[in-house]
This record gives sequence, structure tokens and C-alpha cells, in this order.
Amino acid sequence: MNSEINKFVKIWMTAISCICYCYYISARFPKGILRLLTIFPIIYLFIILPFSLSSVHLGGPTVFYLVWLSSFKLILFSFDNGPLSTTPPLSLLHFTCVALLPIKSKHPLNKTTTSFSSTSQLKKSTLVAVKVLLLVMIIYAYKQDLHPHVILCLYCCHVYLGTELVLAITGFPVGAILGLEIEPQFNEPYLATSLQDFWGRRWNLMVTSILRPTIYNPVLNLSTRCGLGPLWIRAPPTFATFLVSGLMHELIFYYLTRVGPTWEVTWFFVLHGVSTAAEVVVKKAADGKYRLHRAASGIMTVGFVAVTGVWLFFPQLIRNGVDQRAIEEYAILADFARDKFMFFTT
Repeated sequence: MNSEINKFVKIWMTAISCICYCYYISARFPKGILRLLTIFPIIYLFIILPFSLSSVHLGGPTVFYLVWLSSFKLILFSFDNGPLSTTPPLSLLHFTCVALLPIKSKHPLNKTTTSFSSTSQLKKSTLVAVKVLLLVMIIYAYKQDLHPHVILCLYCCHVYLGTELVLAITGFPVGAILGLEIEPQFNEPYLATSLQDFWGRRWNLMVTSILRPTIYNPVLNLSTRCGLGPLWIRAPPTFATFLVSGLMHELIFYYLTRVGPTWEVTWFFVLHGVSTAAEVVVKKAADGKYRLHRAASGIMTVGFVAVTGVWLFFPQLIRNGVDQRAIEEYAILADFARDKFMFFTT
């Protein structure tokens, strides 16, 4: 554990140094290909840095933050787009946090916003506490003699709760340090009433905000120039966005398993891309005339995501023992924390 944490710290110190380089040097070059060429070595370094980590809980977020989010943000920055290009320019601390972490600020905190959000913040804190308790109960349940299908359902919940809590733990302290209200990365996806609602407005909104300017909008502009009618114009960018998301998840899975891709997770996102694009077309054609009841559409949406996830998303992780490694790491982390506590109290 000590060795893994040391590697983790070195990777992130290197990443911070790289972002300082982008802030002080790359930003001085004119936007476009020339700036991208100065940033490309940083993107390459971000791709190779996480290979030294073997921990699921340290390696997974590091790959997600550096290889996907940071790289895409830097590509947008090369062309003066995205969250790193603002007027007035961000401070170095703000630039570094936004570049390396999955955060997106709403607005600066002040007395008005603080008083307005105090009640909602209490509700959010209560909900986070409930989710932490649920995650602990799920981890404990793994030790019981349960049917494999039950364990798979628990693992689905585990992935969702673990991902949301890790992103929340990352975002809240940074927001407090920077004096910003940070947008939540998840918006209760289990309440989604359609695939468009689930992926576009509720699930991992940081990814949505990065894929929109890098993939969706350029393909939408291309579809417009190709003369697609209003009924079909959003189908190609929707599908392209899901395809890229699938390929990036495939890359993350490679870091976690160190096994060649089986393309199952890519097909998961291709299936959802086709389904979401078809849903958008049908909604456009129906023009709001036909609507399922919210309860029915919600069950169908969450059910479709869960069934296809069990079919295509999770098998590669389970087949390569990533789920078992993740569970074992909780015990290792508990022992590590206990040993450190004993060391500092004796």
C-alpha cells in the first residue's frame, strides 16, 4: 500500500507540473495546431503515467481524470475552447484544479448563494450519508453466501455508488478551496425517465460536458452542412458521442485489466447510442403527442440500462477479477488506516 501511494503521489505531482507548463508556456502560443503541438507531449505523458498503478481505487480515477478528462480539456484549450479558456483567464490554482479534476463551477460562492443553498446542501449531505451507508452495506454483503445474480446486482449498485462518491469527494473540497459552487457530477440517475434524460442530464455530467464540445457539436455542425433534415440531424452526433465514450471506456478497462479489449463495453455504448438516437427521432416525430407515464418510462429506462450493463458492460471486469480486487482493497485500506492510526497514537 505504501508503494502504491508513493507512485500515486508522484504521478499527481508530475501531472500538476505538466499543467503548470501548459499554463505558463502553451498558453503563450496562438490557438490552433501550434498550441496543440506544445500540449501533445503532455497528453502522451498523461496516457503512460497511470500504467505504474495497479490499484483499482487509485488507478481507476487517475486514468479517468488524466487520460480522458484532462486530455480532452487540453485539446479544447488548444483551440481556445472548453473550461480552461475563460475571460478573464483563470488563476494558476483554478486552472490546475479544473484541468486535472472532474469539476465544473456554477458561480462564485457569496452570501446570497450560500443562504439560498443551505437547505439544499443539507439535503445533499444527508443523501450522501445514505449512499455511503448503502455502499458499506453492499461491501459487507459480498462476504455472505449469495446467489451470483444477486452479487451481480449488488456490483451494479456498487459501481454507481462508488463512482458518484469518489467524484463528489473530489469536487466538494476543491469547490470550498476555490470559493466556487461545484456542479454535481450525478443527478440521481435512478430517476431518469428516458435514455436521453439518463445520459444527457443525470449520469456523469462531467463527461457529458466534455463530450459535447469535443464530439457532439462538431459532428452536429457537419450534419448541418450535409443538409440533414431536422428529424435526423441529431442522430449522427448522438451516435458519435456514444461511440467515442465506448472507446474511452474500453481504454479505461484496459488499464484496469491489462488484457486486450473484447469490445463488449464499446458495443454497450454503441447499443445505447443507437437507442438514444432512435428515441430522439421518435420524440421529434411524435411532437409530444404520445407520452408514457413517468413511472412506466422510468422503470423501462433504468431496466434497459441495468440489463444491457449486466450483458455487456460488467462481464469484462468480472471475468478479469477487477470486482474481487476492488473488494480486497477495502480490507487493505482498512488495515493500512488502522496501522497508521496506531503509529501516530503510540
